Amino acid sequence: MYDILYRIICIIIGYIFGLLQTGYLYGKLNHIDIRDYGSGNAGTTNAMRVLGKKAGIITYLGDTIKGVLCGLLIRGIFGSALDLNSAYIFVLVLYGGFGVVLGHNFPFYMNFKGGKGIAASSGVIISLFDLRLMIISCLTFVIIAVLSKYVSLASICMMIVFFGCVASFAVLGWLPVSGTSYLPETFIMTFILSALAIFKHRSNIVRLLNGTERKIGEKKENI
Repeated sequence: MYDILYRIICIIIGYIFGLLQTGYLYGKLNHIDIRDYGSGNAGTTNAMRVLGKKAGIITYLGDTIKGVLCGLLIRGIFGSALDLNSAYIFVLVLYGGFGVVLGHNFPFYMNFKGGKGIAASSGVIISLFDLRLMIISCLTFVIIAVLSKYVSLASICMMIVFFGCVASFAVLGWLPVSGTSYLPETFIMTFILSALAIFKHRSNIVRLLNGTERKIGEKKENI
């Protein structure tokens, strides 16, 4: 009973954090709704293309930090009663991260039209406090972005690799959930986070396949 309640509470906490739309709020400070320009997205890439590099950096940091703060709050709330390094805490942080991405992607006060969840997901990855997951995810994004010049492809690959790493590390006994009853939940939650990223990039995937996706530094607007 309480286990289910704790998970729901974590999702709600995460959703509230996710509602802090950095790109949208930054745009409002500049008297525009960022969703009316560029790709119509409220995330980092569109903020950078519409308002410049400074806006992109601020948006990325803001959306990443909310994922980290959510994880820290969940550890603070439940850590007094549980081991901070326990499998249970690890899973609860994942539920909170799921809420963050939901709130970021589908904010109710923006008619459920938010970002694509990559910066928020980066914060979730950091909040798991596993340096290997952080480094591998970051390197995946940077390498794919540099080689392909596609932010969308790098984002998708990062989330797929994140899921693969969590699954592999868990099986190898490298995570708190390894060998516990929380293992199936861990697989499911990380799969959902990755699937959400792919779902939100479905139009980008179509453009990638058609060869019309906008590359880093490319001036021409996407159709």
